[in-house]
Amino acid sequence: MTREDELIQKTAQGDLDATDELIAMYYPEILRYCLWHAPNRSLAEDAAQETFLKVIRYFDRYTHKGRFKSFLYQVAANTCVDMRRRARYTDISLEESAFDISYAEPAFEDIHSDMAIRQMVRCLPEDLQEIVLLRFGQELTLREIAQVLQMPLRTVQTRLRRALKVLKTEIASSEEIPADRKTQDL
Repeated sequence: MTREDELIQKTAQGDLDATDELIAMYYPEILRYCLWHAPNRSLAEDAAQETFLKVIRYFDRYTHKGRFKSFLYQVAANTCVDMRRRARYTDISLEESAFDISYAEPAFEDIHSDMAIRQMVRCLPEDLQEIVLLRFGQELTLREIAQVLQMPLRTVQTRLRRALKVLKTEIASSEEIPADRKTQDL
């Protein structure tokens, strides 16, 4: 039995310490996921908190089959979609998204590179964006992504390959532009 399994079992029995530990175990990942989908940090924090509130509120309906992490991402994805519908905000640029982190938190060490990835991924269709973000932004396995998105593993693999091909083409074309501009400036 893994630590997660023990915590889930204790949480189901009403142990608040186990609930707190379970939340602490996944909060940085879920917050980071919400940062991908929210226009600012404040809304991302709200989405992460709402995710855990929903999970705890409806915990008695959850049947543990060793997929709690996938379940959390499903709830977080739905919460982010709901918040986006309510807020109707537009995406922000990398410069506008910069914020000062006054404390060290492992989930935010690479936030700048994550935001750069987010900007690159915007050129993809929405269904491909989610797969790329879950795979490379959240480092989920393909099997976990299939569970989160509730689609067959082969579909996830195919879409990831297609997304990477589009991104490769996009990167290649963006690298060619500066070389052309240099010749125009001469």
